[in-house]
Amino acid sequence: MTLIHTRPEAAMSLRLLDGFALEVEGRAHQVAPAAARLIAYLALRGSALTRSQVAGVLWGDRTEERAAACLRSAIWRANCGLEQPLVRAGRTTVALCPHRLDTRAAAAAAHDQFVGRPPVDPVVLGGNLLPGWDDEWVLVERERLRLLCLGGLERMAESLLVAGEYYRAIEAACAVLAADSLREAAYRIVIEAHAHLGNRAEALRQFKLCGTMLRRELGLDPGRELIAVVQRLLTESRVESRTDLPTSAV
Repeated sequence: MTLIHTRPEAAMSLRLLDGFALEVEGRAHQVAPAAARLIAYLALRGSALTRSQVAGVLWGDRTEERAAACLRSAIWRANCGLEQPLVRAGRTTVALCPHRLDTRAAAAAAHDQFVGRPPVDPVVLGGNLLPGWDDEWVLVERERLRLLCLGGLERMAESLLVAGEYYRAIEAACAVLAADSLREAAYRIVIEAHAHLGNRAEALRQFKLCGTMLRRELGLDPGRELIAVVQRLLTESRVESRTDLPTSAV
Protein backbone atom coordinates (compact mmCIF):
# COMPACT_ATOMS: atom_id res chain seq x y z
CA MET A 1 0.00 0.00 0.00
CA THR A 2 1.36 3.41 -0.95
CA LEU A 3 1.19 6.08 1.74
CA ILE A 4 0.43 9.59 0.60
CA HIS A 5 2.18 12.18 2.74
CA THR A 6 0.47 15.56 2.99
CA ARG A 7 1.94 18.63 4.54
CA PRO A 8 0.05 20.11 7.50
CA GLU A 9 -1.82 23.32 6.91
CA ALA A 10 -0.10 26.52 7.93
CA ALA A 11 -0.66 27.47 11.55
CA MET A 12 -2.49 30.79 11.36
CA SER A 13 -3.26 33.31 14.09
CA LEU A 14 -5.53 36.21 13.24
CA ARG A 15 -6.13 39.36 15.25
CA LEU A 16 -9.11 41.54 14.41
CA LEU A 17 -9.49 43.42 17.71
CA ASP A 18 -7.88 46.87 17.70
CA GLY A 19 -6.59 46.32 14.18
CA PHE A 20 -5.86 43.61 11.61
CA ALA A 21 -2.78 41.44 12.16
CA LEU A 22 -1.97 38.04 10.70
CA GLU A 23 0.67 35.54 11.75
CA VAL A 24 1.59 32.40 9.82
CA GLU A 25 3.85 29.84 11.47
CA GLY A 26 4.60 32.38 14.19
CA ARG A 27 5.70 35.14 11.82
CA ALA A 28 3.89 38.31 10.81
CA HIS A 29 2.40 37.97 7.34
CA GLN A 30 1.46 41.06 5.37
CA VAL A 31 -1.40 40.93 2.90
CA ALA A 32 -2.94 43.46 0.54
CA PRO A 33 -6.07 45.33 1.74
CA ALA A 34 -8.40 43.33 -0.51
CA ALA A 35 -6.97 40.07 0.82
CA ALA A 36 -7.27 41.33 4.40
CA ARG A 37 -10.97 42.10 3.87
CA LEU A 38 -11.51 38.62 2.45
CA ILE A 39 -9.68 36.92 5.33
CA ALA A 40 -11.51 38.99 7.96
CA TYR A 41 -14.91 38.32 6.41
CA LEU A 42 -14.34 34.57 6.19
CA ALA A 43 -13.02 34.48 9.76
CA LEU A 44 -16.03 36.31 11.18
CA ARG A 45 -18.49 34.14 9.27
CA GLY A 46 -16.69 31.01 10.44
CA SER A 47 -17.78 28.60 7.70
CA ALA A 48 -17.39 27.88 4.02
CA LEU A 49 -19.31 30.31 1.83
CA THR A 50 -20.28 30.34 -1.81
CA ARG A 51 -18.13 32.39 -4.13
CA SER A 52 -21.14 34.41 -5.25
CA GLN A 53 -22.04 35.28 -1.65
CA VAL A 54 -18.53 36.46 -0.78
CA ALA A 55 -18.15 38.43 -4.00
CA GLY A 56 -21.56 40.02 -3.53
CA VAL A 57 -20.81 41.20 0.01
CA LEU A 58 -17.25 42.41 -0.54
CA TRP A 59 -17.63 43.82 -4.05
CA GLY A 60 -21.37 44.33 -4.30
CA ASP A 61 -20.96 47.72 -5.98
CA ARG A 62 -19.50 46.07 -9.10
CA THR A 63 -20.86 43.88 -11.86
CA GLU A 64 -21.13 40.17 -11.15
CA GLU A 65 -18.22 39.40 -13.50
CA ARG A 66 -16.02 42.11 -12.03
CA ALA A 67 -16.84 41.06 -8.45
CA ALA A 68 -15.89 37.48 -9.28
CA ALA A 69 -12.59 38.69 -10.75
CA CYS A 70 -11.89 40.75 -7.60
CA LEU A 71 -12.51 37.66 -5.48
CA ARG A 72 -10.08 35.57 -7.55
CA SER A 73 -7.46 38.29 -7.18
CA ALA A 74 -7.98 38.57 -3.40
CA ILE A 75 -7.65 34.79 -2.99
CA TRP A 76 -4.41 34.81 -4.95
CA ARG A 77 -3.04 37.71 -2.89
CA ALA A 78 -3.99 36.02 0.39
CA ASN A 79 -2.14 32.84 -0.56
CA CYS A 80 0.78 34.46 -2.36
CA GLY A 81 4.20 33.38 -1.09
CA LEU A 82 2.90 30.59 1.15
CA GLU A 83 3.54 26.87 0.78
CA GLN A 84 0.08 26.08 2.10
CA PRO A 85 -2.95 28.26 1.28
CA LEU A 86 -4.73 30.35 3.90
CA VAL A 87 -7.85 30.62 1.78
CA ARG A 88 -9.13 27.34 0.36
CA ALA A 89 -10.99 27.98 -2.85
CA GLY A 90 -13.14 25.39 -4.57
CA ARG A 91 -15.11 25.71 -7.75
CA THR A 92 -18.13 27.13 -5.93
CA THR A 93 -17.03 27.73 -2.31
CA VAL A 94 -14.41 29.64 -0.35
CA ALA A 95 -13.20 28.94 3.22
CA LEU A 96 -10.44 29.93 5.59
CA CYS A 97 -8.00 27.30 6.80
CA PRO A 98 -8.12 26.45 10.56
CA HIS A 99 -6.91 29.39 12.62
CA ARG A 100 -6.75 31.04 16.02
CA LEU A 101 -8.99 34.10 16.20
CA ASP A 102 -9.04 36.71 18.98
CA THR A 103 -12.70 37.60 18.49
CA ARG A 104 -13.63 33.96 19.00
CA ALA A 105 -11.60 33.91 22.23
CA ALA A 106 -13.27 37.12 23.43
CA ALA A 107 -16.76 35.78 22.72
CA ALA A 108 -15.95 32.53 24.54
CA ALA A 109 -14.63 34.47 27.55
CA ALA A 110 -17.82 36.53 27.66
CA HIS A 111 -20.01 33.42 27.56
CA ASP A 112 -17.87 31.92 30.35
CA GLN A 113 -18.81 34.85 32.58
CA PHE A 114 -22.52 34.33 31.93
CA VAL A 115 -22.28 30.78 33.31
CA GLY A 116 -20.17 31.69 36.34
CA ARG A 117 -16.73 30.54 35.23
CA PRO A 118 -13.57 32.15 36.73
CA PRO A 119 -12.94 35.86 35.98
CA VAL A 120 -10.60 36.84 33.17
CA ASP A 121 -8.39 39.83 32.54
CA PRO A 122 -10.75 42.68 31.48
CA VAL A 123 -8.42 43.33 28.54
CA VAL A 124 -9.64 40.08 26.95
CA LEU A 125 -13.13 41.60 26.69
CA GLY A 126 -12.13 45.14 25.85
CA GLY A 127 -11.09 45.20 22.19
CA ASN A 128 -12.66 47.13 19.32
CA LEU A 129 -13.31 45.15 16.16
CA LEU A 130 -11.40 46.42 13.13
CA PRO A 131 -11.41 50.14 14.00
CA GLY A 132 -11.57 52.34 10.93
CA TRP A 133 -13.32 49.72 8.79
CA ASP A 134 -16.79 50.93 7.79
CA ASP A 135 -18.11 47.97 5.81
CA GLU A 136 -21.67 47.11 6.83
CA TRP A 137 -20.73 43.53 7.75
CA VAL A 138 -18.02 44.90 10.06
CA LEU A 139 -20.37 47.39 11.71
CA VAL A 140 -22.95 44.68 12.45
CA GLU A 141 -20.38 42.28 13.89
CA ARG A 142 -18.64 45.05 15.82
CA GLU A 143 -21.85 45.98 17.63
CA ARG A 144 -22.74 42.34 18.32
CA LEU A 145 -19.33 41.65 19.82
CA ARG A 146 -19.29 44.93 21.75
CA LEU A 147 -22.60 44.18 23.46
CA LEU A 148 -21.59 40.59 24.19
CA CYS A 149 -18.26 41.59 25.75
CA LEU A 150 -19.77 44.44 27.76
CA GLY A 151 -22.38 42.05 29.11
CA GLY A 152 -19.66 39.58 30.03
CA LEU A 153 -17.65 42.29 31.77
CA GLU A 154 -20.68 43.44 33.75
CA ARG A 155 -21.50 39.89 34.77
CA MET A 156 -17.90 39.37 35.86
CA ALA A 157 -17.90 42.62 37.84
CA GLU A 158 -21.13 41.61 39.56
CA SER A 159 -19.68 38.22 40.49
CA LEU A 160 -16.56 39.85 41.90
CA LEU A 161 -18.71 42.26 43.91
CA VAL A 162 -20.72 39.40 45.40
CA ALA A 163 -17.48 37.53 46.17
CA GLY A 164 -16.14 40.54 48.10
CA GLU A 165 -13.33 41.23 45.60
CA TYR A 166 -14.19 44.91 45.50
CA TYR A 167 -11.08 46.30 43.81
CA ARG A 168 -11.35 43.78 40.97
CA ALA A 169 -15.08 44.50 40.70
CA ILE A 170 -14.28 48.21 40.30
CA GLU A 171 -11.63 47.42 37.68
CA ALA A 172 -14.05 45.32 35.62
CA ALA A 173 -16.94 47.80 35.94
CA CYS A 174 -14.68 50.70 34.99
CA ALA A 175 -13.62 48.77 31.88
CA VAL A 176 -17.31 48.66 30.95
CA LEU A 177 -17.67 52.41 31.52
CA ALA A 178 -14.56 53.13 29.47
CA ALA A 179 -16.35 51.54 26.52
CA ASP A 180 -19.84 52.84 27.31
CA SER A 181 -20.14 55.65 29.84
CA LEU A 182 -23.95 55.36 30.01
CA ARG A 183 -24.31 51.87 31.50
CA GLU A 184 -26.04 52.33 34.87
CA ALA A 185 -25.44 48.72 35.93
CA ALA A 186 -21.69 49.32 35.82
CA TYR A 187 -22.02 52.54 37.84
CA ARG A 188 -24.04 50.65 40.45
CA ILE A 189 -21.28 48.06 40.84
CA VAL A 190 -18.63 50.77 41.19
CA ILE A 191 -20.75 52.63 43.75
CA GLU A 192 -21.49 49.53 45.82
CA ALA A 193 -17.87 48.37 45.74
CA HIS A 194 -16.59 51.75 46.94
CA ALA A 195 -19.21 51.77 49.69
CA HIS A 196 -18.07 48.35 50.89
CA LEU A 197 -14.50 49.65 50.94
CA GLY A 198 -15.57 52.61 53.07
CA ASN A 199 -15.08 55.11 50.25
CA ARG A 200 -18.47 56.75 50.65
CA ALA A 201 -17.40 60.06 49.16
CA GLU A 202 -16.12 58.28 46.05
CA ALA A 203 -19.35 56.30 45.83
CA LEU A 204 -21.37 59.52 45.82
CA ARG A 205 -19.01 61.11 43.33
CA GLN A 206 -19.60 58.19 40.94
CA PHE A 207 -23.37 58.61 41.37
CA LYS A 208 -23.13 62.31 40.48
CA LEU A 209 -20.94 61.46 37.49
CA CYS A 210 -23.53 58.94 36.30
CA GLY A 211 -26.32 61.52 36.61
CA THR A 212 -24.27 64.12 34.74
CA MET A 213 -23.54 61.73 31.86
CA LEU A 214 -27.13 60.52 31.55
CA ARG A 215 -28.63 64.01 31.59
CA ARG A 216 -26.09 65.39 29.15
CA GLU A 217 -26.25 62.54 26.63
CA LEU A 218 -29.83 61.28 26.96
CA GLY A 219 -31.76 63.83 29.00
CA LEU A 220 -32.45 61.15 31.63
CA ASP A 221 -32.01 60.86 35.37
CA PRO A 222 -30.53 57.77 37.03
CA GLY A 223 -32.97 54.89 37.36
CA ARG A 224 -34.80 53.80 40.48
CA GLU A 225 -32.47 50.91 41.25
CA LEU A 226 -29.39 53.13 41.28
CA ILE A 227 -31.14 55.82 43.31
CA ALA A 228 -32.24 53.17 45.84
CA VAL A 229 -28.65 52.00 46.24
CA VAL A 230 -27.44 55.54 46.95
CA GLN A 231 -30.32 56.28 49.33
CA ARG A 232 -29.45 53.13 51.27
CA LEU A 233 -25.82 54.24 51.48
CA LEU A 234 -26.82 57.67 52.75
CA THR A 235 -29.15 56.15 55.35
CA GLU A 236 -26.44 53.80 56.56
CA SER A 237 -23.98 56.69 56.72
CA ARG A 238 -26.32 58.72 58.94
CA VAL A 239 -26.89 55.78 61.25
CA GLU A 240 -23.15 55.14 61.56
CA SER A 241 -22.48 58.82 62.20
CA ARG A 242 -24.99 58.90 65.04
CA THR A 243 -23.58 55.67 66.46
CA ASP A 244 -20.11 57.19 66.51
CA LEU A 245 -21.25 60.18 68.60
CA PRO A 246 -20.54 60.21 72.37
CA THR A 247 -23.53 58.99 74.39
CA SER A 248 -24.09 62.44 75.90
CA ALA A 249 -24.41 63.95 72.43
CA VAL A 250 -27.12 61.57 71.20
